[in-house]
Amino acid sequence: MADVGAVGKTSKNAQQGFMFRGIDAVMNAINPALVKNKCFVVPEILEQTREERQSARGGTLIYSICRIKYTFYAEDGSNVSAVVIGEGMDSGDKATNKAMSIAFKYACFQVFCIPTEEMVDPDAECHEVTGKRSEPKKTEQKKAEPPKTPDQELIGEKEINALIERCKNSGVQTSVVCELYKVSSFRELTKVKYQNINAFWEKIVEKAKIGV
Repeated sequence: MADVGAVGKTSKNAQQGFMFRGIDAVMNAINPALVKNKCFVVPEILEQTREERQSARGGTLIYSICRIKYTFYAEDGSNVSAVVIGEGMDSGDKATNKAMSIAFKYACFQVFCIPTEEMVDPDAECHEVTGKRSEPKKTEQKKAEPPKTPDQELIGEKEINALIERCKNSGVQTSVVCELYKVSSFRELTKVKYQNINAFWEKIVEKAKIGV
């Protein structure tokens, strides 16, 4: 998971205009991590259904649904499996290919918890609670202020100390990290920037070594 990092939504659906994470982006992200850790994946189609459907223009579309088991093997033979459903539709012979691509993409997303750059872990926020302050009772309920978003909330002492320790162990100057993320000290880092640092730490170490 640490080696894969984040995969952003860089592909655009031409018909509906939404952004998504394509299978190529996932493959490019996960392949180096699998090679580095000497892991590989074996697919097994457990079940498949196919049917013909009519397109809006009157043509024929092949609709394929595949139930696929993906087994992730480590070098010592230990493994974990994930069974997922993939759906694909095509006017030619690519319906099953598309179903398998979708299935593998989401298997990787969920097995390795691959985030996007925008994705925020709900457990990343930690609030310190003090004693309850007594206030006069009011007939009208006070409107709660909206909580700070992770790209606004700064990291705490725990994250700062963890980052300092990580720099020390990797031989990276803290000033290099601050310069890359345009802050004067770690106390100015937001939750989002902190997660980004963790996701791309290996790249930061490489940049530090070459003095970038």
